[in-house]
Parts: sequence; structure tokens; C-alpha cells
Amino acid sequence: MRESIANRYDFIYLFDVKDGNPNGDPDAGNLPRIDAETGEGLVTDVSLKRKVRNYVALLKEYEAPYDIFVREGGVLNDLIKAAHEDERVEQAEKKHDKTKAARKVMCERYYDIRTFGAVLSTGENAGQVRGPVQLTFARSVHPVVALEHSITRMAATDANEKTGENRTMGRKFTVPYGLYMAHGYISAAFAKQTGFDEEDLAILKEALVNMFDHDRSAARGEMTPRAVVMFRHNSYLGNAPASRLFEMFQVRALNETPRSFQDFEVHFPETAQLPDGVSLEIYTPETGWTTPTT
Repeated sequence: MRESIANRYDFIYLFDVKDGNPNGDPDAGNLPRIDAETGEGLVTDVSLKRKVRNYVALLKEYEAPYDIFVREGGVLNDLIKAAHEDERVEQAEKKHDKTKAARKVMCERYYDIRTFGAVLSTGENAGQVRGPVQLTFARSVHPVVALEHSITRMAATDANEKTGENRTMGRKFTVPYGLYMAHGYISAAFAKQTGFDEEDLAILKEALVNMFDHDRSAARGEMTPRAVVMFRHNSYLGNAPASRLFEMFQVRALNETPRSFQDFEVHFPETAQLPDGVSLEIYTPETGWTTPTT
């Protein structure tokens, strides 16, 4: 088993979208997800994890120990079955021991299992893995509006269509501008179970900074990471409640209809405010990763 991280982390992830759909809702015709009561935009944790997975796949090209378990076109049961064919699993005598050994093999091979966890009992049983890294839904810090745009296609799909007057019509949905905030948690206790180590953490931080640059599409518009605020506890279980740390980071809209990041006032935590045993690392596009000092 890899030597896992020994410290707890909590982090804030701030990103924005301009003229795009950051996370469509398939139950609502792919409209941007919006809290019906507050009008605030939403992006699911699953959407953010997908972008992390895609970035790691580009970075490491599906090579162990950074392979990706949940991938497009993948057959999960085949991958679980392959783990049971590992020599270490076949040598185990009891069924429980085989399950435990298969789970260890999969944690060692797949980055996303080590990081986010997975259910590995859909075919050959490798149990379940509770990942050390968990994300909340991202919620916009101000109400957003979903716009609907009509689009047409000029080209025909076949000769019969070309002779007619019909042009295919479609719909496209966008948010003019939204600034979203998600909270993240990294448990050293669960990292010990999966082998999530310091190198895995460094890759996660790299993915949060770069993943939107490799996920461009006409639907998503301009998506940009605006800040990552990483709180590092100097202990295994942590030195302060995450909620207390998150409250130190404040974002306020300067007008009622913000249309850029410059329309917000951002207050980063100050080192002097931090509880004992907690340190701070901040990323912004302008400064990169920095460690504030008193």
C-alpha cells in the first residue's frame, strides 16, 4: 500500500462561466441547473469529478497507478474481473480475503478510486471504497438567469432534405455569467485506506487549476478557475471545523447583474485569523500557488 497523506485538508474552489452552460440538467431539457427557490446556479459534484478524471487521463494516459476506472465507454465489471485475476487475489484462500485483495489492487491502479472512492460490487465483488476527497455541489454566489437561444443548421444531412425548404432548428441554453463556489474535503483517515498520497494530492491541485482548459466546448463557454483556497491541518484528524474555515472566505457582488469576475469583491482569509495548527495555501490565475505569511 502507498504511503498516504498524514494531514487533513479542506478547500474552497471558486470558478466562473461566461455565456455557457456549466452543467445541464437532463431532466429539464439540458437547462442549466438552478435552485428554484433562490435562483442560484448549481454544478454537481459529479460534473466536477468528471473533469478531474478527464484531466488526469490526459496527463497520465490511463497508465497505472493513474488509470481511470469510471471512463467513457468503459465496462466496469470487466475491470473488476481483471483485478480478481491478479496473482495476489488468486492466492487468497477465503472469499473475504479475495474481496479485500481485489479492492487493494484496484486502489493501487486507479487514481479516481483512490481519490473519490467507488462501488466495486457490481460484478465480481471487490467491495466498496470510500474516497478521501469529497466535493459539494458548486453554488453560484448570486442568482443567475438561464437564456434560451434558437439555432439553425444550414447544411443538409441528405439529398432529400436539400431539395426542401426545411432547416433544422435547435435550442441552446446559456448562463450569461455565473461565479460558483464549491467546498472540498480531504480526509487523511480515508486516504490511509486507499493509499491517496502526496503525489495524488499534487495532481488533484493541478487538475483543479487546469481542467477547464482541456474541457472546452461551445456549450460550456468560458469556464475559468478563479481561486483555490486550501486549508492544511497539521494533524491527522484536523485542528478546526471546516465550516469555521470556510466562513473566513467572503465573496460579495458589487452590483445586481454581475457579468464578469471584476464585478465581485473577494476577501481571502488572513493568516492571523487561522486557528492554531492550520496553514493556508492560495491559488489565483494572477499569482499561482502562494503561501501567505503574517
